[in-house]
Amino acid sequence: MPVSGVTTLLDVLQAASPASPAIFLPEHGVGINYDCLRQQVFAMADALAAAGIRPGDRVATSLPNGLTAIVSFLAASIAGTAAPLNPGYKYDEVCFYLEDTNARVLLCPPNGAEEARRAAQERGVPVYSVAVDDGGGAHIVDAPKNGHSAPQPSPEDVALILHTSGSTGHPKRVPLRHCNLATSARNVAATYSLTTEDVALCVMPLFHVHGLVASTLATLVSGGAIVVPTKFNPLSFSRLVRQYRVTWYSAVPTIHQLLLARAGSSERPEFTGTLRFIRSASTPLSPEIMHKMESLFDVPLLEAYGMTEAAHQMASNPLPPRARKPGSVGRPTGCSVSIIDYDGNHLGEEQRGEVVIRGPNVFCGYENNPEANEKSFIDGWFRTGDEGFIDLDGYLHLTGRLKEMINRAGEKIAPREIDRVLMMHPAVAEAVTFGFPHPTWGEEVAAAVVLHEPETEAALLKFCRQRLAEFKCPKKLYFVSAIPQTATGKIRRNAVAAALVGNQQA
Repeated sequence: MPVSGVTTLLDVLQAASPASPAIFLPEHGVGINYDCLRQQVFAMADALAAAGIRPGDRVATSLPNGLTAIVSFLAASIAGTAAPLNPGYKYDEVCFYLEDTNARVLLCPPNGAEEARRAAQERGVPVYSVAVDDGGGAHIVDAPKNGHSAPQPSPEDVALILHTSGSTGHPKRVPLRHCNLATSARNVAATYSLTTEDVALCVMPLFHVHGLVASTLATLVSGGAIVVPTKFNPLSFSRLVRQYRVTWYSAVPTIHQLLLARAGSSERPEFTGTLRFIRSASTPLSPEIMHKMESLFDVPLLEAYGMTEAAHQMASNPLPPRARKPGSVGRPTGCSVSIIDYDGNHLGEEQRGEVVIRGPNVFCGYENNPEANEKSFIDGWFRTGDEGFIDLDGYLHLTGRLKEMINRAGEKIAPREIDRVLMMHPAVAEAVTFGFPHPTWGEEVAAAVVLHEPETEAALLKFCRQRLAEFKCPKKLYFVSAIPQTATGKIRRNAVAAALVGNQQA
């Protein structure tokens, strides 16, 4: 099927030759071709239909990276709507996301995921185990069979539901249609000239749009192969690249830094001969890291710009011989990008303002959230909340975030969510969470706390870890007598952070 005719994830599956290798599983020591992948996806989609899933029904998954995550995502998007969850979520978090998406079933590994299982069972959500057999086949254990088959999805059907959080701290549901995801996958494949000869190493989690679209869907639509380890490990990176002849990978800067630290001052690794390029997205990449990576691996490192609401990619630096600019996220890729001022007027080159986007990859609006949609769209353009400018060559430069989100290694964390957890502790009177600079993660989480009875930092941090995924937990608490407020009683998180972190560093 021509790539231009790909408008659904079902089309993505059918774009490659059946006998071509599709997915390699390092932990299992096996690989499957596109024909096997399709059969597994269709069988699981039919099993979900037999379990009562219909178009639009949400299928929650709590699965580690691997074949089960990919097959479950594709099958759920065909039978209903995929709703992948971070396997690291705690019980309360799983409860929220199951209820917020109105999940009809939950897919988990046969072992583990106890908190997710308990959250689903207490809410009457059926739980099914998904496993991989010795031959590399992903399937639902004891799958229902009643003759129901999943219908073919249309381009306008919602394939994927993810959450994103704004400055209010309330997670918003982002429905991504088949056409949004297929368009974004085609854009990524075109940007990097992906072919059937390319092999991608998937190091990003498959519950995020980055890993799902850039590493997975873009590879599938180009007919290439994906190497999917259960988790990223810098110690095994070189072995995997060498063993599977990896040609590219996409990651956040934190992973690039871990690879640099692993390499140390050694000469260029011998395994890099197959690499064609490296991609970086989800959080800003420093020019210093870019230069070090290019020096080490002797391939271009291309920074891109993506977000959930755009089904991931909106802009990217191009492959050589076209210029790549350190500090820039590149030129628009398959969508329109503009800069507006406070009043919504479109600005010219080199003028700083809010980045807005529109195009077939961009979602139509948050689900059941008219207030957020009214604020987020202007004349058909989506307001990203990022500040930046477009230079004379048409390259986009991001200069900051207009929102209060904490960006920890690409993980977007809503400060008010952590506020609420801290305020649940009986000793806490007030809490304000903010981000502070971190050399590896980009930003790390801290909080200012006002106590009305004595308590230790260790006890409060333990309290948070019991209720939040590890990446959201504060790493530092500042005990203060009062939280600074404006004359109107509003809390300025940036001012709190500057006062506390700045005083510590002074």
